[in-house]
This record gives sequence, C-alpha cells and structure tokens, in this order.
Amino acid sequence: MTGNKPLVGIIMGSQSDWPTMKNAADTLEQLDIPNEARVISAHRTPHRLTEYVSEARDNGLKVIIAGAGMAAALPGAAAALTPLPVLGVPMEGKVMGGLDAILSMCQMPAGIPVGTLAVGRSGAINSAILAASILALTDHDIAKRLDNFRSNQSDAVIEKPKD
Repeated sequence: MTGNKPLVGIIMGSQSDWPTMKNAADTLEQLDIPNEARVISAHRTPHRLTEYVSEARDNGLKVIIAGAGMAAALPGAAAALTPLPVLGVPMEGKVMGGLDAILSMCQMPAGIPVGTLAVGRSGAINSAILAASILALTDHDIAKRLDNFRSNQSDAVIEKPKD
C-alpha cells in the first residue's frame, strides 16, 4: 500500500520467496491493511534484519510476517529481536517439501514465540488473515473489513456441487 504507514511488515529470506509471500501482501491489500515487503536474510544480511526488526515497533509496525525455507531461521531471529507478534510462513522446499522449515519454526525455545502457519500459499494467506485478526482487536475498521472478508468467503462456497 502506498500513502498509509505500514502496520504489517512482510519479510522473506530471498527474492525466490516472493511468489509465495505476495499472497500475504495481496490478502492484506484486499483487507485494506497497509503493509510493506522486504527481502532480509537471517544468514546473509543479519545487520539488515537487526536494523529492520529492532526499529519495527518505533516505525509503526504492529505485526511481522516472516517467510523462510530450509533452516527457516528468519522468523525465529526476528522474534528474538522484537516483542511484536511474528507469524512464520514456511516455504515449500525441494528437499523436504517444507517440512524442514515448518519444524524449524515451530520448535522455538520457550520465551521466543513464532506463530507458525501452513507451508506455502495457504500459510501466506492465513498469515495475513491472522495479522488482520490481531489488528482487529484494537481497530474497529479493520474488524469490520475482516468480518466482511470472512462473510464473503463463506458466501462464495456453493451449496451443491456442479458438473
């Protein structure tokens, strides 16, 4: 979104994660929630990660969505650097299909939580909806848009199958 201060930061380990993480950005756009996306590698750009995440709250972010594959260190490293909610999206991988990433994200030590979502596209979309749910706790307008989104989603489900 342009013109509005981002409430959700979307970070990913590499450019190759964008086709998946764009689903989170697109869902946030549908909900009219200002967001921004950055490529930040926990291993290759640790200083960028530290700067972005440690300044996130002061910059107005309320939630961070972090997508990563393989070792999937990005969400955990982000969670270690900020008190903001961090939602992790495991990327589908060639070696283990994303199992390695999901296990890395959900096995965080006590005190450093990462809300881990499903692997791939579904996880990216659900991370945006979960971020909206968190924001809706204190923002009536977002709550109304989220209610409408969910209602429209339910209305779109047909009752009887078609041939």
